[in-house]
Amino acid sequence: MWRYLSVLLFGLLFTMSSFGGATVSANEKIVYHVPIEETVEKGLSAFLERALTTAEAADADLVVFEVNTPGGAVDAAGEIAKLLADSPIKTVAYVNNRALSAGAYISLSADEIYMVPSATMGSAAVIDSTGNAASKKAQSYWLAAIKTAAEQNGRDPIYAQAMADVDIDLPEYGAEKGKLLTFTAEQAKKAGYSEGTVSGKAELYSILGVEDADIRSIEESFPEKLARFLTNPIVVPILLTIAGIGIVMELFSPGFGIPGVIGITSLILFFYGHLVAGITGYESLAMFIIGVILVLIEFFIPGGIIGLLGFTAVVGSLFLATGDPVHMTISLLIAVTVSILVFILLVKVFGKQMKFFRKMILTDATKTEQGYVSNPNRLDLLGAEGKALTDLRPSGTALVKEERVDVVTEGSFISKGSTIIIVKVEGSRVVVREIPDSN
Repeated sequence: MWRYLSVLLFGLLFTMSSFGGATVSANEKIVYHVPIEETVEKGLSAFLERALTTAEAADADLVVFEVNTPGGAVDAAGEIAKLLADSPIKTVAYVNNRALSAGAYISLSADEIYMVPSATMGSAAVIDSTGNAASKKAQSYWLAAIKTAAEQNGRDPIYAQAMADVDIDLPEYGAEKGKLLTFTAEQAKKAGYSEGTVSGKAELYSILGVEDADIRSIEESFPEKLARFLTNPIVVPILLTIAGIGIVMELFSPGFGIPGVIGITSLILFFYGHLVAGITGYESLAMFIIGVILVLIEFFIPGGIIGLLGFTAVVGSLFLATGDPVHMTISLLIAVTVSILVFILLVKVFGKQMKFFRKMILTDATKTEQGYVSNPNRLDLLGAEGKALTDLRPSGTALVKEERVDVVTEGSFISKGSTIIIVKVEGSRVVVREIPDSN
């Protein structure tokens, strides 16, 4: 009896302890730590979208973004800011070094901002792909966006506007008229743009009350890192230029060699980066392949229309693959210019000849020096004498070696019955000269 009671009591205690442990586990907070580093571009946007999706699926309580970026593409920053604004999870921007330009905009889109003592945030003027000041329309959009980001989290928008507009005068923060505002950690806290200055992550987690939470880090995968590199605004024109040079050099190479492989690899990397970054879909790659096929068909079925359609498809696929048509235009101009210069250099300086088309174009010729003639060559008649059977005006017929032969004089008239001698034979052309009558 007592044995059964002891077993029952032990089972009850075990069950209670299990429920107690489950309660502790259920009350444990989940925090995700996500880095925002290097240049802001579409590849970073795709990574942060994955990070927030993962955090939402895990029912996380907080996402901490560790910001250290000099800025980057405006459109990518806009996508990231929207991701943060739409996320149901509380977001914190932890500025560990610098949050400049697009980085400042992203930080302002977070619910809270914390900075290390040496951190800076601001200097958010918008520039175009060439590094010059953007158009007034783009600047107006950017000022409105950065102002909204500040207002939606209860921050005075004047400071956000001063980060992007040199006409706003804030001398107390070292941003008098003509200069962009860049906050230090102390200035950001004073202006209400930072909830606090922390020495590191440990102090940050303590202030946020999550020092005992289940802290999970999300790092970029290798494909995501590669995609970010390949979609970098500086790398894109380099890839297209390498592709152009490779194709040009392949035209001067026998068979299909290293230049062609390098050119095709560059194009594959271009599309791979944009596909992984989520900037484009497979439709751009399909359009590119169709365009290349049409261009190749043009070599065998000349006419111009098929080739033009193929070229249009290739160029269109490049624009379809990118989210910035202006930058793509500049990149293509750089690639085409460099490729043309390489082409001229190979032809004019190195005297190269295109070998790619030799397999498709007949270059052989039937020359007399090689023994090819259109008609039998009557060299056996050279020096022979005969009689003019007709008047030669200057052509006519003569009897030579008992054979009627069509002849032509050197230009003079020779009457019928005159004695002639053959002085030149060129294929079927027999040239004669009159022999004066010795009588």
